[in-house]
Amino acid sequence: MADRLINPHRGAGLPDLVSPLPAHDGRAVADLLDLCPAHAPTPLADAPGLAEKAGVGQLMLKDERSRMGLGSFKALGAAYAIARQAAEACKGDNWSDALAGRTFVTASAGNHGLSVAAGARIFGADAVVYLAETVPETFAERLRAKGAQVRRAGATYEESMAAAEAAAATDATLLSDSSWPGYTDMPYRVMEGYLQMASEAAGQIGDPPGVILLQAGVGGMAAAVAAHARSVWGDGPRIVVVEPEAAPALIDSIRAGRVIDTDGPVSSMGRLDCKTPSMIALAGLARDADLFVTITEAEAAAGVAALGRAGFATTPSGAAGVAALLTGAVGVDLATRVLAFLSEGPEDG
Repeated sequence: MADRLINPHRGAGLPDLVSPLPAHDGRAVADLLDLCPAHAPTPLADAPGLAEKAGVGQLMLKDERSRMGLGSFKALGAAYAIARQAAEACKGDNWSDALAGRTFVTASAGNHGLSVAAGARIFGADAVVYLAETVPETFAERLRAKGAQVRRAGATYEESMAAAEAAAATDATLLSDSSWPGYTDMPYRVMEGYLQMASEAAGQIGDPPGVILLQAGVGGMAAAVAAHARSVWGDGPRIVVVEPEAAPALIDSIRAGRVIDTDGPVSSMGRLDCKTPSMIALAGLARDADLFVTITEAEAAAGVAALGRAGFATTPSGAAGVAALLTGAVGVDLATRVLAFLSEGPEDG
């Protein structure tokens, strides 16, 4: 474990941060997904061997590796935001060209871009995805296969986002999974899409978990799941947010009480390697999360190895929540039921 912070803002949040709080009710998401033939709930898997290794009573993994054929929970975010746009624009039954002539532009470390590409193609729009030079070419190939134009820009996610913002300034729609002053509507909807995963997990798990582990990049997924968990279970579960040591955007912002930019080397946890948090996510997690931790590259690799031996192949990003549990930093015992999220499949999958 690299760093650990008990949230001093729990319950009260950050009243000086002018931002919408994340949505917590996923019914609108479920209604739209019912129209999608690719949609099906993902499984909640019991992992007794990993639970024993971690010293907890039960470890349940929400397995997002098969989500809508895109291999990640991100399939729920941008595609949902685009589907809402299509629902507003559709004048009849022909949804396939509801957004013809529209272009959505984003920056991505891979999976968010796939969701943008898939959503745009379903409704007849174009997608342009900016990738940093550090994003593997395998992701670029998958984006192109979904019909997206791929453009490389900069060495970091933040530099690729700046390029996407500039490209969208004329006649395209910027569709980021992060938010900042003056830009909240689309990322709010992206985060709302993640509520489907949260509501599925709540319906599948039975008794409330004692601990919920949520890995975070800009924080959208973590904040959405945390908001839903509080609406369903109240203050019962202890919510733990996990970030790379190289990208401590949320933990440092919580410590400062405001959005701050961080820096660090490139992390193997590529989808979590974001140096600035989403404003909406920070507002929600300041209210809802109990503990923030960062993990080292070696700890992430150990998490990947442990999950692989248990039959759950994933990446350092997908393993980060479980990796934090295995470090002993979370504070658990043999009576603890833990809910974690296996957020993506292996890169070669």
